[in-house]
Amino acid sequence: MTDQTARISPFIDAAMALLEQHATEVMALDQAIGDGDHLINLQRGLQALQAEAATLDSLDWPSALQKTGQIVMTQVGGASGSLYATLFLAMGRTLKDQPPDRLHWAQAFADGVEAARQRGKSAEGDKTLMDVWIPVARVLEQAARENWPTPSLCQQINEAAAQGCEATRDRVATRGRASFLGERAIGHIDPGARTSQLLLQAITAGISA
Repeated sequence: MTDQTARISPFIDAAMALLEQHATEVMALDQAIGDGDHLINLQRGLQALQAEAATLDSLDWPSALQKTGQIVMTQVGGASGSLYATLFLAMGRTLKDQPPDRLHWAQAFADGVEAARQRGKSAEGDKTLMDVWIPVARVLEQAARENWPTPSLCQQINEAAAQGCEATRDRVATRGRASFLGERAIGHIDPGARTSQLLLQAITAGISA
């Protein structure tokens, strides 16, 4: 993603399609240990982004990410809305006045994840979407240092996301509604981790295309 103009709409469409494809699965995960509205919240946010796609596509990446964060903040409910909004807003701030090369994208994602981590007061191992985001941030930073080819980078992102998501299955939740279940949450993948994995899969597919 080195072009200055954000052509973000294909990624939004791909994310929407992949979430719809896995809707039954995500709903079951959320009904087991969550509030049951996670998928609906994300879909509402993506629909709002689709409605603003023409505007987003006309902006540079920092501005597009900032606007994405603002839309998500107002349209997506629950903890995930706040965390995704914080992620995008922080990424936009990091990329401002910087070339959108691989090094700065890696730093932007790392900064976004850290901002969201602080906002949610969560960490890797807490059975949240951080179990996906933090390992992916490490992959991006390593790829930027070592200049991995794009196919390898996308593969490693998907592998890190899948491993982080699966790791939530055997963890006790310490954040959100699932934390009230104690050990009863063990055996269930965190729905936020799963949707984060799916969204990253949609993005890497678009980058590889």
